[in-house]
Amino acid sequence: MKALQYQHTGGPEVLEYVDVDDPTPGAHDVIVEVAATSLNHLDVVQRNGWFAMPGFTLPHIAGMDVVGTVVELGAGVTGLAVGDRVVVDPSLAEVAEGSKLAGMGDLYGTLGVIGGTVAGGYAERCLVPASHAHHIPDSMSWEHAVCFPTAWLTAWHALFPVGRLVEGETMMVHAAGSGVSMAAIQLARHAGARVLATAGSDDKCEKALALGADAACNNRTTDVAAWAREQTQGAGVNMVFDHVGPALWAQSMFSLGVRGRLVNCGNTTGDTATIPSLGFMFHMGIQILGSDPYRTTEFAQAWSVYANGSFQAPVDSVYALADGADAQQKMERSDFFGKIVLRP
Repeated sequence: MKALQYQHTGGPEVLEYVDVDDPTPGAHDVIVEVAATSLNHLDVVQRNGWFAMPGFTLPHIAGMDVVGTVVELGAGVTGLAVGDRVVVDPSLAEVAEGSKLAGMGDLYGTLGVIGGTVAGGYAERCLVPASHAHHIPDSMSWEHAVCFPTAWLTAWHALFPVGRLVEGETMMVHAAGSGVSMAAIQLARHAGARVLATAGSDDKCEKALALGADAACNNRTTDVAAWAREQTQGAGVNMVFDHVGPALWAQSMFSLGVRGRLVNCGNTTGDTATIPSLGFMFHMGIQILGSDPYRTTEFAQAWSVYANGSFQAPVDSVYALADGADAQQKMERSDFFGKIVLRP
């Protein structure tokens, strides 16, 4: 089969469109013919060599978001059939014995991830534990389905199990043009929260409003903390959903009200952040919460909500798999709103 892989780290030029061996299933695995995959920030930082997940090895085939058609079943698989359209849970937590991908489910150690530590969707076919393949409604497009796995599960886990967001609260989210932020905007609104969004351009702010944000500001030209207090009549927000990191860390903290929660699930602008005021933090009862890996049961729960809802999943652009280097360059330029999709 064809795949887009790299054998050493570096710029987009290290990506090679090559022939590799077809995967074969274990007893509790399926082989999915990939219809689409989409880009995530991890694809770029691991390729560049800036960061690597525990267990990452080379050569590597990226692609954590995988949708496609089941074309081969392991001998022990039930509940799935050849021809089924499926979306894949990329986290390898709770994979049953009999799968070739079992034994990598240490949530706080070497957690295996399809497209993160083992071969993913940048290929014509992908090995998947049968337990981690979920049916896609016939009416749903591949592009809509492929936007879901990484972005929506990251947002779901950070907002609810970790952040404890409830109806009537106000949540602020940065980088509104990214897939995870677009998911957070819509999930928070679905839960009855008020949503403030920030982005790096006025155009992206307008698009965030169209997705359901109650208000939006350009975080490159606006004092975000002052704006957040204006929007909350001086009270501050209940939660900041952050995956940007140091670039907006201080403004995020000073945007929070009494017992506000700063929930972090990413480090796009760097891996070191400084608490700007210990006095503000302890006096206001500020909580800083790291959003850890989601559990397998959460994927099915969030997928049910997504599949039965009227959520938007904007696709910025679609590239042929062979042109994946161009797609990653687009991501590196931050020249996108929504998901960048690859089609084999």
